[in-house]
Amino acid sequence: MTSIFQILMLILDVAQFILIAHIIMSWLINFQVLNLRQPLVASIWDGLNRLLEPLYSRIRALLPNMGGLDLAPLVVLLGIIALRIVLTNNAAVFL
Repeated sequence: MTSIFQILMLILDVAQFILIAHIIMSWLINFQVLNLRQPLVASIWDGLNRLLEPLYSRIRALLPNMGGLDLAPLVVLLGIIALRIVLTNNAAVFL
């Protein structure tokens, strides 16, 4: 059962890495450090958007309109951190 716990933690680690990469990349694109006309940047950005947009759209439907401020990535990140805390505090169940 310990292996199930480790696999769940690995999945959350990968999800957190993908989310942080998407957030940082969106900042770099908005500050014009990265250019979407470059094929590699465009393909990575498209892949991350296809992966995360279904999750973001569900959360955006629940959040109030904040104008230009998008809090969906923050809510997803907090959700991942909360899941890690719950799993870590209940690790004894997996032993």
